[in-house]
Amino acid sequence: MNWQHKIMHLIGQPIGISFINGQGTSGILCNADGEELYIMEYLYQAQFAIKHYEYHTIRDINPFPPCQQPLY
Repeated sequence: MNWQHKIMHLIGQPIGISFINGQGTSGILCNADGEELYIMEYLYQAQFAIKHYEYHTIRDINPFPPCQQPLY
């Protein structure tokens, strides 16, 4: 599925983004306006920032998988 079709279902969820330049980032998808994604990313200590990324720089986005419970 094209990543643009996934984004409205992922607002408010943790996602990973891969960019066309080979880099990536992760955070909470806060909004998508048709041209840019707005992601809340952790900076350090108790600081977070909302960053925006233009659609044409993005290769794919994926939701975080659920946590696996350890087997004891």
